[in-house]
Amino acid sequence: MPYVIAGPCIDVNDKACMDECPVDCIYEGERKSYINPKECIDCGACEPVCPVEAISQDRRVPEDMKAYIDDNRVFFAEPLPGRDGPLGAPGGSRKVGPVGVDTPFVQSQEG
Repeated sequence: MPYVIAGPCIDVNDKACMDECPVDCIYEGERKSYINPKECIDCGACEPVCPVEAISQDRRVPEDMKAYIDDNRVFFAEPLPGRDGPLGAPGGSRKVGPVGVDTPFVQSQEG
């Protein structure tokens, strides 16, 4: 998983990263966004535009934010609350639009 969006995005979800991503691999949940690990090309264009510095390479995620590495994978690999199946790799967030739900982990986090 090249890049991960961590906790500072919760309840901010600026979406500047979505505009900057050349492959449309950043998906909008309800409270934060998520980078699809199968669609990301590891270009890093999203990282410098994040106003809350929530985006980093998975190997550079701060210790206190490591849980977001697995949580980012869960968003795509497991069924989200209220959905029948996993989101998977649908080929771009513009095709899907706002997903409108977060992982149970993000739902449990205070803003």
